Amino acid sequence: MNVLDFMATPDFMGTTFHGESWEPWRAVLSGAFGLPMEDDRLELFKRLSGGREAPSSRVRELWVVAGRRSAKTQTAAAVAVYLATIGAELEGLAAKLSPGERGVVAILAVDRQQAKVALGYIRGMVEDSPVLKRLVERETTDSFDLTNRVSIEVHTNSFRAIRGRTLLAVLMDEAAFFRSDTHASPDVETYRAAVPGLATTGGMLIGISSPYSRKGLLYSKYAKHYGENGEILVVKGGTADFNPTINPQVIEDALTDDPEGARAEWLGEFRSDIAAFVDRQTVEALARSAPLELLPIRGHRYFAFVDPAGGGRDEFCLAIGHMEHDVTVVDCLRAQRGKPADITAEYAQLLRTYGLKEVTGDRYGGTWPADEFKKHGIRFSYATKTRTELYQHCLGQINSGRLELPPDPVMLNQFATLERRTSRSGRDTIDHPVNAHDDRANVVAGLAFATRQPTQRARMARIRGLA
Repeated sequence: MNVLDFMATPDFMGTTFHGESWEPWRAVLSGAFGLPMEDDRLELFKRLSGGREAPSSRVRELWVVAGRRSAKTQTAAAVAVYLATIGAELEGLAAKLSPGERGVVAILAVDRQQAKVALGYIRGMVEDSPVLKRLVERETTDSFDLTNRVSIEVHTNSFRAIRGRTLLAVLMDEAAFFRSDTHASPDVETYRAAVPGLATTGGMLIGISSPYSRKGLLYSKYAKHYGENGEILVVKGGTADFNPTINPQVIEDALTDDPEGARAEWLGEFRSDIAAFVDRQTVEALARSAPLELLPIRGHRYFAFVDPAGGGRDEFCLAIGHMEHDVTVVDCLRAQRGKPADITAEYAQLLRTYGLKEVTGDRYGGTWPADEFKKHGIRFSYATKTRTELYQHCLGQINSGRLELPPDPVMLNQFATLERRTSRSGRDTIDHPVNAHDDRANVVAGLAFATRQPTQRARMARIRGLA
């Protein structure tokens, strides 16, 4: 029983994957598993795969670049269940397990919410199938242990989740959007962790994602292998190519509102309006080796910039620094999650140790940051520049080497992953990628701007000179 038979058999997958609308996925999976195809399906496969020849046997890697609402996660879940059950036996994967060893079919998702979606599909498939239900030995919050010594596990994106495991298959769901606070290329790190584990079993790696910018693992696989014969199959198409039932008007409206974004989300095209803000090596070269924080020194005039957060996933960040020989030195960088009032009190005490009675920040949350800092004797001033303007100003200091950064890997990574996006009007916006953060980079950029502003005394002297 091949993967298409498995998905078409009511006792396994019910009637979910029946109907003509699933034909594009049948063509893709036929190519990926080396199944014979009739002329119509073969023509569809060639159109989606850039005209390459259909593989005669199962490929080592399958990469699917598809628009939104293309049933990517649902299909990935079905393939995972197949590879953990019938596929494990048919392809001889289970036979490669040593006595007492358990093989893993892993689905790696962008975040917890996406992981819940994938796990929900798997749970529904298992519970609705009288055959699959009998194979479940144990169910946990993120896995299913089967009686054939194979487990299906769903994790958020992390190379640690699969390193050292006996992998029968790895499915990277929405791989173009993998993000990490500490790793420059989490998609590549995960891929490098998966390949050795799959090599020992001959397992399959599958990446399914909507496209994003022209960088990262998904784009590199597309650029190198799309339309090329070999053990790595790349297919690409828009939402309508994979889901013919979609209302075309929805896509037309999206293209009118945001052409670049819609071409990626609905037409399956990599974005051309997004570029890296700064080179990673340039940023990392500005970091001192140690220490992480510099103690206050009498005689230095310090500045501070804060990015308040009201709880949740964002960090409440503070940067303190001074000028030294035309270089902005970031002495102290703090980042916390928790009760905003408690963090404000702690930061106010820290500001006083550097002789500061004033801090600058953005307009997040209205007046509460100013009110909260005022309780502790600290004056809160609102930044006169937008986030993009702060980054644009900071770029000059970065490129000229006039910025000394602390060896904070999260902050350095945030700077290196910032994106410059150009709108239709030609205006640039600099911000973090989807599912990422830039709180620490933001306060450093704000501090870099603050240290370059003339003092009140200097401004008055200049005004008197002009008079």
